[in-house]
Amino acid sequence: MIRVVLPAHLRKLARVEGEVNLELRGELTQRALLDALEARYPALRGTIRDHVTRKRRPFVRFFACEQDLSHDPPDTPLPAAVTTAAEPFLIVGAMSGG
Repeated sequence: MIRVVLPAHLRKLARVEGEVNLELRGELTQRALLDALEARYPALRGTIRDHVTRKRRPFVRFFACEQDLSHDPPDTPLPAAVTTAAEPFLIVGAMSGG
């Protein structure tokens, strides 16, 4: 099981409260996690990744184990603490400006 924490606006869109728990089979990568998340909650398709390119949308960041995983290739294995549910995978809406 993998624990996923979504920002409030995506929780509302997916109609969930609190963390989302996902069961992944095969490779445990960001791509697999996001594929499973979008399959389970179709309303999230296109909100985290672009519909066509499947690249992370601007102003969306991924964190786990106190590390920014946003720029890691999508097929990079998830940290062991995430795959064992010891730590959650965080999807965060970033802000910019000054």
